[in-house]
Amino acid sequence: MKREKAYQLRRMIEKAAQSLDDTDALEAIQLYPAWVAPHDYVKDERVQDEGLLYRCVQPHTSQADWKPAITPALWARVDNPAEEWPEWRQPTGAQDAYANGAKVSHNGKHWISTADNNVWEPGVFGWDEVAE
Repeated sequence: MKREKAYQLRRMIEKAAQSLDDTDALEAIQLYPAWVAPHDYVKDERVQDEGLLYRCVQPHTSQADWKPAITPALWARVDNPAEEWPEWRQPTGAQDAYANGAKVSHNGKHWISTADNNVWEPGVFGWDEVAE
């Protein structure tokens, strides 16, 4: 009986955790369910996998070879929105392209995107280096 009560409480905690903003969610990753396959995921549902937090980009049924870190069309890593200059990551498409004005760090420098839907590497195209 106690075990079933604990499972019910865990489901309630996981459901409540989905309403946290990204900053609070990143401080409590352990509240989120671990990514599993197979499972039906809905858009904006968050899960933890390998110590990182991810948000579902589009509804799908997970498969063992569709882990969040390697399927950016299905999952977006949740980063701390309070971090002013997060490390640049190569976008894989429109779902994770940088917006005009986005700030990043790359190769020891700070950059600001000058293009919408920017998928270019800073220093190549679409970025202004910020002199400090």
